[in-house]
Amino acid sequence: MAKIVIIGGGWAGCAAAITAKKAGGDVHLYERTDMLLGLGNVGGIMRNNGRYTAAEECGLLGAGELIQITDGCSRHKDLEFPGHKHASLYDVTIIEPRVRKLLKDMGIKVYLQHRVTDIEKEGGKITTIKVHPDQVIEGDVFIEATGSTGPMGNCLKYGNGCAMCVLRCPSFGPRVSITQKAGVEDILGKRASGSYGAFSGSCKLNKESLSEEIVKELNEKGLYIIPIPKEEISHEKLDMKVCQQYALDAYAENLILLDTGHAKLMAPFYPLDKLRKFPGLENAKYEDPYAGGIGNSIRYLSTAPRNNAMKVDQLENLLCAGEKAGFFVGHTEAIVTGSLAGHNSIRLYMGMPLLELPRSLASGDLIACAKNAMQEEEGLKKRFTFAGSDYFKRMVELGLYTTDTEVLKNKIERLKLLKIYDDKLI
Repeated sequence: MAKIVIIGGGWAGCAAAITAKKAGGDVHLYERTDMLLGLGNVGGIMRNNGRYTAAEECGLLGAGELIQITDGCSRHKDLEFPGHKHASLYDVTIIEPRVRKLLKDMGIKVYLQHRVTDIEKEGGKITTIKVHPDQVIEGDVFIEATGSTGPMGNCLKYGNGCAMCVLRCPSFGPRVSITQKAGVEDILGKRASGSYGAFSGSCKLNKESLSEEIVKELNEKGLYIIPIPKEEISHEKLDMKVCQQYALDAYAENLILLDTGHAKLMAPFYPLDKLRKFPGLENAKYEDPYAGGIGNSIRYLSTAPRNNAMKVDQLENLLCAGEKAGFFVGHTEAIVTGSLAGHNSIRLYMGMPLLELPRSLASGDLIACAKNAMQEEEGLKKRFTFAGSDYFKRMVELGLYTTDTEVLKNKIERLKLLKIYDDKLI
């Protein structure tokens, strides 16, 4: 049986584990912290704009398990907020145990608090990974889904210092780039200014620290908006964000809160003394990052060159997914890329042609667009998400955006890809 070793247990790594297992692999997932999902534990937004299309594509291709879990954990569905329609907000406080149970029930071996620090290879083939402090793990095919956030030095150099985010580098050790260890040069994303990286786009406030009025409206409607005084508005702050789908004037001119179990503040950071001047926020406390008054985590500093089947260039048996595979924004994007990488890990082991999703699907087009962008200087400043900004405009223009599942099913059937991730290849 093919031994598939996945490094990184975020949404991308979990998605890869599921499709690799379904295709017949002996799947081993290594995560350096004590929880799966990584940034998914403080995210929560699904199905907004083109993510609805991509979520339905995932299910029709046979990778709907994680989408079903997020749907089942949603506190609010069919929500509209500035620039976004038909969003779902899953509860970040209950999501991780459900994903962990799914992987366990599927027979996927999960190793928490196992930080991968190095690799060994022969020629262009990885033979083993090294797990801190002294474990050596063999594998047939490897998938890197380590993300692009951390180590602490990156947040110090390109941000405002360690913001004590959910990834907890001081506690569990820094992220290590497997591609870099294997001799493949990582690609670094840039901001509009030309500086490297980008701030995570939101903070989470402890809901119990907010006024009863705000909590009531969040619980009932999922959304609360507070206008910012004119003298405090800063449009420049929008350029800092990873999440360019939220880089709209409304997010500079208002505090926008979403209910994801915590109160999700749609800003990369906001000084606490100024935040507490708003009515109802007098006792506000940051839940993530803990230093959300001064900064946030820095991302897009470790992306791998790869093809549209998610295989890393120059290496025979390494695939990648999530932010490791491009300047992607969001959980749906991680699930899409992870699902493809996991399925292709078995194809790679079997010597079969690797699957590339056609560009007539939003999922395939996003993957191809992100790859092309990484090869151009200006492309290093672009972000790719089904939810908004330039890529969602492209979806609409090309007719890739739809909420009609029957239309998508007919298209995927014509492409002979219906439930392809359910195929057991071994």
